[in-house]
Amino acid sequence: MQIAIASDRGELGNLAATKAAAVLQRAIAERGEARLIVATGSSQFEVLQSLVSIPGIDWTRVDGFHLDEYIGIPRSHVASFCGYLAKRFVQKVPIRSFQFLDGEANPSVVCEQVGKLLAALPIDLAMVGIGENAHLAFNDPPADFETTNPYIMVELDEACRRQQVGEGWFDDLEQVPTHAMSMSIRQIMATRHIICSVPDRRKAEAVAASVEGPVTPNVPASILQQHPSIDLILDQTSASLLDPRFQARS
Repeated sequence: MQIAIASDRGELGNLAATKAAAVLQRAIAERGEARLIVATGSSQFEVLQSLVSIPGIDWTRVDGFHLDEYIGIPRSHVASFCGYLAKRFVQKVPIRSFQFLDGEANPSVVCEQVGKLLAALPIDLAMVGIGENAHLAFNDPPADFETTNPYIMVELDEACRRQQVGEGWFDDLEQVPTHAMSMSIRQIMATRHIICSVPDRRKAEAVAASVEGPVTPNVPASILQQHPSIDLILDQTSASLLDPRFQARS
């Protein structure tokens, strides 16, 4: 795990985007195409803003995949990750294809159909974050580390749902869906390279547990310790509880 600590969210976004561009460009140079997983949420604002502005990526050779989505949320809803990705990423670049997870469709069918496309070929890059409860995608603790299904349906725990209210996506807890479609832990870990971007002090406990603690389903993002090629990009506040020996990696 390579750890970089940025001075603020803007620098974090630039670092993550620059690394992502390099991975995509290398894949295109080697194989003529690249496959990308894209995350959402407030942690990805600056990352995606920077990524769509980087020159030299041949987006017409890139296929993208959606990381997770609420069940029952229409694309028009402010919290819809389909809407988020369309506005902040897909409509900004001439990407060859992007597979959305339709929150209004039958979730079993969506998971199966998009999962088949996702698993058909290796994925070059996954851009992810870490939740306040250390979730990875919508795999809340205790996460399923064993399933081989590319996408699964999950029940969201209260800590996760409260985070969505705290970030301003919903007015209160009652409005937050209780279930979602999520890329599975094993599918994320099967990606050739992972860039994990985590800003903000409210994520500091989860970051420290994920980096320093044991690998356990009770801290889903701790599984990232076992990935052979990962960049963890933090800001000063999210890195504030890390042991100095881990901060020294940056």
